[in-house]
Amino acid sequence: LLTFLVGANKTYTARIRLGATTVTDDAEGEITATKDASAITRDQIEAELSKLRGENMQVPSSVSAIKVDGQRAYAKVRGGDEVKLAARPVTIYKFEITSDLTVSGGFVDFDVIIECSSGTYIRAIARDLGEALGVGGHLTALRRTHVGLYSVEDAQAMESLNRDTLEITPLADAAVANFERLDLSEQDVIDLRHGKRISGVIKSELAAAVNQNQLIAMLEPAGDKLKSVVVFAEEK
Repeated sequence: LLTFLVGANKTYTARIRLGATTVTDDAEGEITATKDASAITRDQIEAELSKLRGENMQVPSSVSAIKVDGQRAYAKVRGGDEVKLAARPVTIYKFEITSDLTVSGGFVDFDVIIECSSGTYIRAIARDLGEALGVGGHLTALRRTHVGLYSVEDAQAMESLNRDTLEITPLADAAVANFERLDLSEQDVIDLRHGKRISGVIKSELAAAVNQNQLIAMLEPAGDKLKSVVVFAEEK
């Protein structure tokens, strides 16, 4: 089920540094250029933030896991190759500054919150913001706080987990909370388990098919029928 959940929108908190460009677009990479950013104002940053919100074509970071000629882009970069990735559509729903600007040594640091579509590279956002302001930029901290309906605030600390405290959400509950629900007949269940397509209509691109509160399959439209993307093992 995680295969489908990871495609949900995500929210991040991050810290951006203006005044330096790095190979990896974050603090782990070698600095390739610097420029004094101390004169950059919050109003200037806000003006460029507004341009990055909404639907955009984004060039992923060259050290991403995207495959180029059968090899991960980051592996090619670390091997000394120059990698240029194609731009892809992303949507940034929220991009706001959440701290004061800290100016030191020609650099400007500040915290942000970003809500975006799956596949958006936060490092690339920092890079693009720095480029737009003419001083370069990269990411110095990043934390994912939401994936779809799931929030880090609802998570349990690792050190507190044991057999008594571990709370597991039933598979069907997790699926119907995040996707359209389709209730199946007993014959539908049999047909899906035998690889057949079933009759039915869904409003979205993906639906959670359930029977007696068991998740049977994830379904997608196929002409005038519905076909399974995955069928789950029968619960015992």
